[in-house]
Amino acid sequence: MSDLDLIIQRLELHGHRITASRKRVLKALLDAPAHFTVDDVLRQANDVGRATVFRTMKLLQDLNVVCRVMMENGSLHYRLSTSGHHHHLVCRSCGQVADFANCDVSSLIDQLARSTDYQIEGHWLEVYGRCASCRASEPVVAG
Repeated sequence: MSDLDLIIQRLELHGHRITASRKRVLKALLDAPAHFTVDDVLRQANDVGRATVFRTMKLLQDLNVVCRVMMENGSLHYRLSTSGHHHHLVCRSCGQVADFANCDVSSLIDQLARSTDYQIEGHWLEVYGRCASCRASEPVVAG
C-alpha cells in the first residue's frame, strides 16, 4: 500500500471525505522535500485554493500525518510525521531537521500546571544547533 493510500485510509477512518482537491494536496506534500512550507504545497498543487490547502494541512496535523517545525528564522515548515509525539532538532547551518522522542518533560509540565492553574493540553519543542556534518566541515582553527 502506498503512502498516499495509507493517508487516505487514515482520513476515511476518521470520517473525512477524499475530494479531488484534497487528494492533490496529499500528492503535493508527498512529493515535497523532507520539510516544506504551505507555499511549497500551493506551488505544487497550484490549481487548489489556498483555503483548501490550509484546512487540509490543519486536518493532517490534527491526525498526526504531518507535524510543524519552527525554523530558527521563524518560518513554519511541515514534515510527514512517522512517529507519535516527538520534538525536533534543527540545524542552524544547513536546515536539516531530525526527530527525537526521548525528552521527558512530564515533571516540568506537571509543575507548570500546578503553579499556573492551567490545564496543559500539549507542548511543542524545537532544539536548535549544528548537525555533525556542518560541524565536521568547519575549518580547524589552530590555537
